Amino acid sequence: MDIFPNISSAIRRRLIEIGNAEDADIDLGMAALILAAADRPGVPLEPYQRHLDGIAAEVGAYVGQGEDESNPKNDLELRIEALVQVIVRRYGYGGGDDVFDDLDAANLMRVIDSRSGLPVALGIIFMATGRALGWDISGLDFPGRFLVRLEAGGERKIIDPFGDGAVIEAPDLRDMFKAMAGNHVELTPRHYRDASNRGILLRLQGNIKSRLVRGERWDDAVEAIETMVLFAPGETDLWHEAGLLHARLDHLEDAVRALEEYLRQTGGEDVRYNASVLLQELRAKLN
Repeated sequence: MDIFPNISSAIRRRLIEIGNAEDADIDLGMAALILAAADRPGVPLEPYQRHLDGIAAEVGAYVGQGEDESNPKNDLELRIEALVQVIVRRYGYGGGDDVFDDLDAANLMRVIDSRSGLPVALGIIFMATGRALGWDISGLDFPGRFLVRLEAGGERKIIDPFGDGAVIEAPDLRDMFKAMAGNHVELTPRHYRDASNRGILLRLQGNIKSRLVRGERWDDAVEAIETMVLFAPGETDLWHEAGLLHARLDHLEDAVRALEEYLRQTGGEDVRYNASVLLQELRAKLN
């Protein structure tokens, strides 16, 4: 069976190229557009890439206009202002509570069309813009809300793209974390460490997958996971999850393939045992 029925061979090839690339070499904005195209066969990428390029050019122009001796703002403040003025004010990017139940809010093409998206999708636009200008900007592996960190002139600030580009200070960050995790859990440095490019893409696609699972749309959910495997083949848990879902759907050959890869990659004996038992049962059914 074709386990990627809606993905063209060209898009599949490009996702595999991302999967084989070093993380630092991944163009986050383009990768997110390629991922979006997997769900929109036949829709060209170029207009969306031009849109992102245009945003970067306008932000660059805004910063250039503000760089003069009479401007008291430092580079960091001016760059944040430029991002907010162009992305949020001029183009109207944002999001409300309704996006968290909207699958389109995780598809960067549809986010560009609607100017509305999940925090991670909006964060990718902020990051793609900053990186196109050579800025030091990264995504944070913060639970519950995707944030970005911008550094310039020896200073750094955390920005909330979903909150209209507001700067998040340390007390705000702590409050956001406790509102999500509970008052008994303390914020630690690991909660605001830099996220990898591949990790950001996984977070983006993971939003789609988790909503499909909650809706018990198993065929669509397993396709979403298989798409994630293309650009993150080293994510062991994805192979396990794909194997379990394929088994649930009686896709025996695909379940065996996924679980074999999972066992090849993992070293945990407890999970290996359970997966091995299931794999033996599936092989018996095939025979």
